[in-house]
Amino acid sequence: MSSPTPSRIDSAPASHFAASGRRLKSASGPTGLPAITPESRSIAKGEPPLDEYFNSLFTAFGPQHWWPGRTQFEVIVGAILTQNTSWTNVESAIADLRRERLLSPGAIEAVPLRKLERLVRSSGYFRQKARKLKAFCAFLRSEYGSSLKKMFASPTIVLREKLLGIWGIGPETADSILLYAGQHPVFVVDAYTKRMLARHGWAGENPRYEDVRWMFERRFTGETQRFNEFHALIVHAGKNFCRKHDPSCGECPLGRYLDEGR
Repeated sequence: MSSPTPSRIDSAPASHFAASGRRLKSASGPTGLPAITPESRSIAKGEPPLDEYFNSLFTAFGPQHWWPGRTQFEVIVGAILTQNTSWTNVESAIADLRRERLLSPGAIEAVPLRKLERLVRSSGYFRQKARKLKAFCAFLRSEYGSSLKKMFASPTIVLREKLLGIWGIGPETADSILLYAGQHPVFVVDAYTKRMLARHGWAGENPRYEDVRWMFERRFTGETQRFNEFHALIVHAGKNFCRKHDPSCGECPLGRYLDEGR
């Protein structure tokens, strides 16, 4: 998922993110994830210093003000359209939808598919993404009477499973919807997060999404605002320093932690 530009979502001050030192005592995660077992492990043994990672990134970059969107529904549309494309392309598609007054669930359902495809063309994979938007809106109507308020009032573990059942909605998109549109306490895992953990020795080259998510949610149970900020900070670091090729580890705020997981 690409990096959105700043939004109207306010970020808490740094004092809000003081390390809590909490650890879960149960064997299941805050959103129903099972504990990682040796048999299923895609994460290295031990605990990465996530508090220190966060503090270093926040000190270096400051609040990121994620996620862009004038309304909850616009954030959801952005989360779907940003799959495999740049945010600049998504902004263009959202502007076209706004111009046509189509940034509501009912309007998306009612508009002819061909017209919707044309309007979201700039986001890439436009035929699939138009279908995904319609699939989400049909789900919202059938399950919650087209009410986002009712949808986001559902327990996180229940709603997440329902979102994952929608055609074209995978874990990263579902968690982006939950966190950024619904303020549910889930951590969004993307390629930058996996790359950072792998490069620091805390994960294999392709760790499982749920294992990585559990690592963060276990450490910062229920801390919605921190999940919001941490994901945005990791994306910023990934785009500017922790690149797939030619990384700038010496200039990255996390460079000094490189050897701790090895």
